[in-house]
Amino acid sequence: MSNETEQQLVEAIRSGDKQAKHRLYTRYCGHAMAVALRYMARRDEAQDVLQDSFVRILTTIDGFDYRGEGSLKAWVCRIVANQAIDHLQRRQRITFISDVPEDTEEDDPDVQRVPPEVLTRMIGQLPTGYRLVLNMHVFERLPHKEIARRLNIKEDTSSSQFNRAKKKLAQMLRNYLKEQEEL
Repeated sequence: MSNETEQQLVEAIRSGDKQAKHRLYTRYCGHAMAVALRYMARRDEAQDVLQDSFVRILTTIDGFDYRGEGSLKAWVCRIVANQAIDHLQRRQRITFISDVPEDTEEDDPDVQRVPPEVLTRMIGQLPTGYRLVLNMHVFERLPHKEIARRLNIKEDTSSSQFNRAKKKLAQMLRNYLKEQEEL
């Protein structure tokens, strides 16, 4: 059923339709993987997060509160982000870097000219602390106070990591765009 709404899909899963679980996975695995790749430096780690996320999604779907079309996708992506953060906190020591990238006076790079997969790869290359805070603030739209609480850091640390991440990412974007112009 290609025109199946999120609500119909959830109801099918809750009623025991095993194919509905597969449809959920097929429908959202690409979005979920994109979220996992933003957080994880390596693809195999992102795949682990994706697998853990779908286990959690399917075991907790009874608690999902449908709030209109798009709410299921948002819920899935939020679970993936939380699983990625938990994975990083469990398996790695997250270091928050105090080095400030060279401040350039150039304008912000034109992110629209960078393919999404290249941008995702660049975010994945950021140091873990930068990457976590950037993702949580930009994509999850969490305030620095909540990020600080979740990562057990000071609010100022969250804010400074975000600013450093933006500078580092802008530097990477400028280099990429310059390379593309030279081709």
